[in-house]
This record gives sequence, structure tokens and C-alpha cells, in this order.
Amino acid sequence: MHALIFGATSAIAAEVAVLLASRGDRLHLVGRSPDKLQAVAARCVGSEVTTQHADLARLDQNDTVVRDAIASLGRVDLVLIAHGDLGDQLASEREFAQAEATIRVNFTSVVSLLVPLANHMEAARSGKIGVITSVAGERGRPRNYTYGAAKGALNVYLQGLRTRLYRSGVSVTTLKLGPVDTPMTRGHAKHALFGRAPSVALAIVKAVEARVPEAYVPSFWRLIMPVVKNTPEVLFQRLPFLSGR
Repeated sequence: MHALIFGATSAIAAEVAVLLASRGDRLHLVGRSPDKLQAVAARCVGSEVTTQHADLARLDQNDTVVRDAIASLGRVDLVLIAHGDLGDQLASEREFAQAEATIRVNFTSVVSLLVPLANHMEAARSGKIGVITSVAGERGRPRNYTYGAAKGALNVYLQGLRTRLYRSGVSVTTLKLGPVDTPMTRGHAKHALFGRAPSVALAIVKAVEARVPEAYVPSFWRLIMPVVKNTPEVLFQRLPFLSGR
């Protein structure tokens, strides 16, 4: 299998790359840091790996980034889009530029990749796409609603894309992750609901391979999120563990 990973230097994506390499997949890794890309590639023992340096927040370049990635890989059987950033919620409330940066990284840049990727895979009439979103996109909460809004918009976009590509044989898996113990969450107090990167990566690979439309990772979030989503607002606002910062 030929696999293309965007945001390949994130802790979760790196674990996915190692899993795919262990079964002999051909990999093309795209990320912002050349040094980190080489470190991930070095872990992918037993697989042919190429890397590509790109800042995916530079939207005007992403069409070319996708074309070059596809040309390097030869064919595309599986795509994982894994980049993202929590941003600074308080800063995004004070300055629009901060809010826009969070939305650009977590939503707009993903769309700028999906447009050329979807067109290519639709024409080829095969392939699997997995996109990491977040349970934060299920309901706006004061602690992260700018990030959550971007992920919520991405969830809706992926629903439409999945239905569009269905008849061409291309699957789209929305990966709704809960918090994971990675460098991205190093400033957050850890608790029992935090996932671990290796097990989360395994669940991601299984969901994408099985062409699951939407997967909560870890799976227990499928039981938790209906409560969060359906709690009446008048009650939600009075519960600090849901509505607090």
C-alpha cells in the first residue's frame, strides 16, 4: 500500500507511520520540520520512505504540495491528514488574527489539501482518506471554542465529501479524537480520559482501513459525547466541568 501522511511529525501521525511501515507500506511524509521528518522516517524501518517539507498554513502553496506528494508516491492508496494546533483560546478572543490563525490551521488548510486530493482520488476511483478532527467540534465550550468551531466546520465538510466520493469508491473517515497525551497537550492537566499516542494510532489505522465513516478515538468518547452535546444549554452553563475554562 502507498500511504501519504500530512502533519507527519505530530506524535500521533508518527506512530501511524511506524505502524504502516511495519507492514511494509510505501510512505511519503509531509511536515513542517525537516529534522523532525527525518527522525520519523528513521523510525520507519523496513519501508521505503520519502519526505517533503511544507508549511501547510501557507494555503496558496498546498495545491502544489499535494501534486508534488502524489508525484513522489506514484499512487495514493491511503491518506491521513493529521496536522492541527490547539491555538490560544484567550488570545483568539482578544485578536481576530489569532482566531483566524487557529481556524486556518485546523480547518481552512485541511480543505486546501482535500480539494486536490479528493479530485485526484475521485478520478482514480479508489483510496481511503482519514482526517483527524476532535471531540471539541461537537459542542462549543469556553475553554476551546475557537479550536472547536474549526473542528466542527471540518466535521460538516467531511460529511459532504464522504457522500460525494461514495460512488467513486473513495472512503472518508472522520477521526474524532479526545485529548491525547502528546506535546500538543503538554500544558493541560492529564486525567483518565487522555489517550496514549500508540493506542490511538492503532485505532486510527483500523478505522481508516475498515472505511468507518466516523470513529471516536478512544472509543469510549462515543458514549460520552451524546451527553455533552445534548445537555440543555441552561444546565450546561451551570456545570463548571463542562462550561468552565
